[in-house]
Amino acid sequence: MSQRIVLIGPGAIGGITAAFLAKAGDDITLVCKHSSIVELASGKGLHITGVQGTLDVPVRAVKTIEDLEGTFDFCLIATKAYDMPACAKAMLPYLKEDSLVVSMQNGICTDTLSAIVGEKRTVGCVIGFGGTMTGPGELDMTSTGDLIIGQPCGNGPRVQELASLLSHVMPTHVSDRIYEELYSKLIVNACITSLGAICGLRLGEMMKRRDARKIFLAIVREAVNVADAMHLTLPPYGGKLDYAALMAGTTPLDDLRRHATIRVVGIKYRRLKSSSLQSLERGHLTEVDCFNGYIAEKGRALGVATPVCDRLVAMIHEEEAGQRKICLENLADPVFTAL
Repeated sequence: MSQRIVLIGPGAIGGITAAFLAKAGDDITLVCKHSSIVELASGKGLHITGVQGTLDVPVRAVKTIEDLEGTFDFCLIATKAYDMPACAKAMLPYLKEDSLVVSMQNGICTDTLSAIVGEKRTVGCVIGFGGTMTGPGELDMTSTGDLIIGQPCGNGPRVQELASLLSHVMPTHVSDRIYEELYSKLIVNACITSLGAICGLRLGEMMKRRDARKIFLAIVREAVNVADAMHLTLPPYGGKLDYAALMAGTTPLDDLRRHATIRVVGIKYRRLKSSSLQSLERGHLTEVDCFNGYIAEKGRALGVATPVCDRLVAMIHEEEAGQRKICLENLADPVFTAL
C-alpha cells in the first residue's frame, strides 16, 4: 500500500518538494490557501524551472487542511515558521498514531512542533537545495543539495521510510544529531537571509562585497560562540562548510582565507535570493526571529554577546514596519563598520 503524504505550503521549497514527489508517482496532496494555486496545481500543474530543467507537474491540491479526507502517513509542513503551529494543530485529526510530521521550516522549530504532535511524531529537516517563487505556482530551483532528517528524541522505525520517499526530491540522509544539523543550517540562514533582507542583493552579488562578507563572518562567529556555550559540536554545513575551521586563526592570512571561502560560497549559490527578502517584497513578515533572533536569544540566556545579530533583528523589524528601506546603505550601519 502506498504511503499517503500531505504537504502544507506551496512556496519555493514546498512547491518544488510536492512537484518532485508527484512526478515520482507518490500519493501526495498539497494544501495551499490560495484558490488560484489550487486550480493551477490540480490542472496545468506547478511550473518548475532552474538547475533541474523545466517541467510542469500536476499535483492534487486542496485549499484548507479541513478539506482533507482520511489520515496520512507523513505530513510535511513547509510554511513560514510563524504559521507552523496552527497548521500542526489543524492536522491532528488527520494523523495516525505512528504518523510522522516534518518541520521544513528554516530555523529550529522542532520543540514547538513536538509540543503539538508529540515527540515520537516530530521530525526535523535540513533543506540543502535552494528555490525562489517567481509567481503563483512558478518555482525556480536555484541550486541542488541534499536533505537531512532526524527525530530529536531518537530515530524511530519509520524515519527510513520517510527518507526513501524524500529521496525522490533530493538525496536524503538520516541523522542521529538532527539538532546540531539544524543549528549548522541555522547559521547559514542567519547570514544569507538577513543580509539579503537588508541590502536587497542575491547571494552572488552580495558576496562580491567585502563589507557584506565581514558581516557574514561576524554572524558566524557569534553563532559559533553561542554553540560553544551550548556545548554543541557542529557538523560542517553541507558536509563542506566547517565553521570551526573557517573561524580558526587570527592572522591576516587567516582572514584572507575566510573571505575567499565565503566568496566561493557566493559563486556557487549566486542565484540564491534571501527568503526574508522575498517576504519583504511581498509585504509579509520575515522569519528573522527564528534565525538571528534565535542565536541572540540563546546568547542572552548564556551570557554570550551577539551585537551583530541583535542589530540585524532590529533593522529587519524596521523594514517590516515600513520604517527602513532595503538598500546597500544598510551595510554601513555603525555596528557593522566597527567590525
